[in-house]
Amino acid sequence: MAVWDPARYLAFADDRSRPFVDLVARVGTDPRTIVDLGCGPGHLTQVLRARWPEAHVHGVDSSPEMVERARATDPLSDYELADVAGWSPSSPVDLLVSNAMFQWLPDVSAVIERLASYVTPGGSFAIQVPHNFDGHGHRLLREIALREPYAPHVDETQLLRGIDGPEAYLELFAGLGWSADVWETTYLHVLSGDDPVFEWISGTGARPVLQALPDDLRGAFEDEYRAALREAYPRRPWGTVLPFPRVFVVARRP
Repeated sequence: MAVWDPARYLAFADDRSRPFVDLVARVGTDPRTIVDLGCGPGHLTQVLRARWPEAHVHGVDSSPEMVERARATDPLSDYELADVAGWSPSSPVDLLVSNAMFQWLPDVSAVIERLASYVTPGGSFAIQVPHNFDGHGHRLLREIALREPYAPHVDETQLLRGIDGPEAYLELFAGLGWSADVWETTYLHVLSGDDPVFEWISGTGARPVLQALPDDLRGAFEDEYRAALREAYPRRPWGTVLPFPRVFVVARRP
């Protein structure tokens, strides 16, 4: 099983947090119970508690490393180690929120429909997912990982799985009879340092590939991937620009 590194993930905490703040700002209800699906190291769960200080906030994540970090840094919220794909709340929830998590799951629509059934009438389901699968970073990751000598060690199905666009989420919630506010935004992250795009994606999208490779191949792969990313995302005097489209959904149950 691939391991998450909280420190590496948090290296770009400000940039990674902004979409979550933008998502939560569009939630127009006043929930008493909130579940943060794929809560990671808990830094965004604290955003939820700050927005709704009277609510009970519960975080769920499948990474022991992330849950351990969350419990250590945010003792005021509850954190649970579980795979969201099969997890269910013990009672109805006023707000389910997920930031950059559903792209990791197979059969996303079925998981969302199942979880939506636990939202209270008048409650909300807020989702943000990356929509950059066709961007240079993922395209180059696929191209290099599927070459020899790396290909035998890589799960091709993980690399080739696409991510639904905004229309799919609108149709999903409309089909459930919910109202849905759906939009897409492209963030232009200006990153500093050497090979910042590699540092960004190695903590998220490239993580399964890097961890699947044996030690004697990982270094060569990283060198090749870094060089390709430097060409695709040239460094400017003010930094390296990483365009990052994301899909947002704030759906409300009738």
